[in-house]
Amino acid sequence: MSETVGYLMILWGLIMITLLGIGGFFMFRKFLKKLPKDDGKSIIDWEEYYVEQTLHMWGEDEKKLLNELVEPVPQLFRDVAKQKIAAKIGEVALQKKKRKITLDTIIEGYILATPKRDHKFLIKRLNEKNIDFSPYEHLLEKQ
Repeated sequence: MSETVGYLMILWGLIMITLLGIGGFFMFRKFLKKLPKDDGKSIIDWEEYYVEQTLHMWGEDEKKLLNELVEPVPQLFRDVAKQKIAAKIGEVALQKKKRKITLDTIIEGYILATPKRDHKFLIKRLNEKNIDFSPYEHLLEKQ
């Protein structure tokens, strides 16, 4: 009996160390994103800036499409992913001096903000909506 309890304690200790390591990894990543860069602003500061500067440019249809595009992200991380993608879309809109967020801006910003593995979902969603994404294939190949 005491041998089983000993093994359970070792197993519990390993599980706790693993969970603390995973949590620490994500906390450290967040910490690195909050550190100021050469310009004095952090990655998160820039994301918040672009979202605030372009908030008035978003229409209801565009917000709905953004929500559809972040659906595959687990609920726990969805808000963070939505802010990152919306910030990149806002950055693209400001760089191109747009007055309104358009479908083109959303597609380009989504491609630039997400890793290549997420592009499959974008292509699938655009095909479902019968939206031509051929003008953005060069962006899909670049990443």
